[in-house]
Amino acid sequence: MRIICNLRYTFLLAGVLLFRSPTALAQTPLPAGSSSPSTGLPGALAGSSFSGSVPGKPVPGVIPLSLQEAIDRGLKQNLGALLSNTDIRAARGQRWEQLSALLPHATLSPYVAASKINLGELGLTNLPGAISIPASVGPFSYFDSRAAVTQSLFDWKSINASRAASQNVKSAEYSYKDARDLVVLAVGFVYLQAIADEARIETSEAQVKTAQALFDQATDQVNSGTSPAIDALRAKVELQTRQQRLIQARNDFAIQKLTIARVIGLAPGQEFELTDKSPYQPIEGISVDEAVKRAYDSRSDYKAAMADVRAAQFSRRAATAGYFPSLSFNADYGAAGAHPSTATQVFDVRGTLTIPIFQGGSVHGDVLQADARLEQSRDRLENLRAQIDSDVRTALLNLQSSEELVNVARSNVDLSEETLVQSRDRFTAGVADTVEVVQSQQAVASAHEQYISSLYSYNYAKISLARAIGMAEAGVKEYFKGK
Repeated sequence: MRIICNLRYTFLLAGVLLFRSPTALAQTPLPAGSSSPSTGLPGALAGSSFSGSVPGKPVPGVIPLSLQEAIDRGLKQNLGALLSNTDIRAARGQRWEQLSALLPHATLSPYVAASKINLGELGLTNLPGAISIPASVGPFSYFDSRAAVTQSLFDWKSINASRAASQNVKSAEYSYKDARDLVVLAVGFVYLQAIADEARIETSEAQVKTAQALFDQATDQVNSGTSPAIDALRAKVELQTRQQRLIQARNDFAIQKLTIARVIGLAPGQEFELTDKSPYQPIEGISVDEAVKRAYDSRSDYKAAMADVRAAQFSRRAATAGYFPSLSFNADYGAAGAHPSTATQVFDVRGTLTIPIFQGGSVHGDVLQADARLEQSRDRLENLRAQIDSDVRTALLNLQSSEELVNVARSNVDLSEETLVQSRDRFTAGVADTVEVVQSQQAVASAHEQYISSLYSYNYAKISLARAIGMAEAGVKEYFKGK
């Protein structure tokens, strides 16, 4: 009984520690031993566009699906990545709109007119003693065909607005790369959760078999008169409890597979099986300073934030340029006359210097708004810089603690199974009742659950670390080689 008490204390301690395991983008904890959440995704990703996808076409039969294959599908079909990719095209369109003000505009506008004018309608009538004015004039015709060119020679506002739009394009491109990292994180989360749920099914089935064997043994001893009837009842309760856990585990696994299909874009109703398991693969250690430096160099969201700051700086220059003069050039050339056959060459060339004198405070308002946006972008950049440092440190701490928990949980599995064997031997020998055996069975179930949870936490901590340093796609291939 002392061994069982010590084991219970160890399991309780491991359970408390596992409450600190990483299971979300925002490093939120997942209670050890809890079933997979039916909501699917962690933290900031839950309920976002990364929880959905554009489904592909169905494939006959059952698809084998590894972690890497799931990630590849998610990168192509996940809604968050697709929307982020379209944001790049939208930013490029806005850049062309701003650049249009600096590029030449050319138009061709030929026309032919035939008119007859009622002079009375215009108020031209005969006056006493005046020359007689006819009631109408015409018909007469007029032809004009010209090619016109407009070019901005200097417009500091448009120049800086175009530069700001170029930085917005870069920000959108970096945001798309960051979205791909988030897809890897989302797919890794749901896939590893499904692996853990599948492992829970296997352990639950084994526990049902063990409970069934105990119940059969207790029933035989009750029928032979060597054990009281309460031993059989106690074993029956334990058997049904294990059966309930098995039913719940199968349901959790089925729901988690639906979540995987939604995240990676499988066709509705598509059958698939997970080919990867949840192995324990230690990774080489990395110092905090090295990881933080790598994160600043690699994180796409950090690069996008820096591009946003540069865009805000150019936008402020564009707003200030509202006080500056601008110079433009206009020219047209063509033919004009009463008829195309009698038209002669005509042209017009002019340069215009526009000097703003008073614009009712609109430029001052633009500058104030640009200052506010610039300050906001700088504050977001500094906040993200601190968040990256926190993400990296948290990921490393979670990786270290979850690695230790895996070792402890694996040892607890061996100890609890050995205790169960001894308890069953004592029950068979008649020196113990089913209370001791049921307690040992519960200890085995708890140890397996702690091991599954700690193993899941460790593997997800590796993906979280890869995301924290901005190398999610490459990190998964490195940390899960051939798995």
